[in-house]
Amino acid sequence: MSFRVEGTLNQTIEKRSNPINQKIDRTFQSFFKESLQTQTTSTEMKISNHAQKRMEERGIQLNQSDLTTIEGAVEELNQKGSKNSLIVYKDMALIASINNRTIITAMNASEMETITNIDSVKKING
Repeated sequence: MSFRVEGTLNQTIEKRSNPINQKIDRTFQSFFKESLQTQTTSTEMKISNHAQKRMEERGIQLNQSDLTTIEGAVEELNQKGSKNSLIVYKDMALIASINNRTIITAMNASEMETITNIDSVKKING
């Protein structure tokens, strides 16, 4: 009797680990997450999921020209040793991780009251 239980348990484990039985997620969300996780070039900016949500909520849009300008500011901040920075650009305020080249959150400049956990501020005229 214990032999059957053991045998059944082993068969169940083998079925779970068999790649043929695995279901592959082919949804848009899985492709989107995968594209966000891929490596980017050292000068390319990333926008975190949190920042994307805040930008949508606040009607903030960045075009390619804006991203190029922000990338230049991030490069300058990186050369000066910054880690987490507030970037004020046009009518928006962006908190960025300089090492990761990632915009962490975004808000309208008028919403800024208290900003913590940053070591630098860069105002971009645009």
